Amino acid sequence: MENRKTERQIRSNSANFCTREANGAKYIEGYFALFNSVYKVFEGITESIDTGAFDNTINDDIKALVDHESRLVLGRTTVGTLKLSIDDKGLFGVIEINENDSDAMNLYYRVKRGDVSQCSFGFIIISEEREVRENGDIHYLIKEVKLYEVSVVTFPAYEETEVTARNKDYRKEHFEERKKKLKERLEAKKCSNS
Repeated sequence: MENRKTERQIRSNSANFCTREANGAKYIEGYFALFNSVYKVFEGITESIDTGAFDNTINDDIKALVDHESRLVLGRTTVGTLKLSIDDKGLFGVIEINENDSDAMNLYYRVKRGDVSQCSFGFIIISEEREVRENGDIHYLIKEVKLYEVSVVTFPAYEETEVTARNKDYRKEHFEERKKKLKERLEAKKCSNS
């Protein structure tokens, strides 16, 4: 599906964030993306993120935001207030909190208390593999992305309208794949009954 590779997209991770204090500074940290976990986009469409998906974008100018709001910047890789790293589990981030920023401090204490505990990342797909399974379900393996931002979020992306806007295209493609598989099974059944 071509628009998967041209639209900015958002994915979420329910892994918990935590707060930390060290050397007089405050931090929020956790995994923004998990590798090889299956994310359900909607019924019949799933995807996962390959371990190399962030390799070519990890050193770009990436911002840490609150709920994907560009006016609520928590940190930035180019100035060292956001540090991103990749390990076997996924994309890990450490945000150094600006204690002179009331929005950042409010978020820090919301994360510390557990009121806000999820994360998300915004990107464009550069490369992916598409697999149509025997039952007609479709699975995407995202191989490479252009990462723009990571966010500490109140609601994960799959529960937001961002995915709903693309459901029509996914549903059409999914319907066509299921129709094709059903047609193939009916043709095979006709041949076996002859």
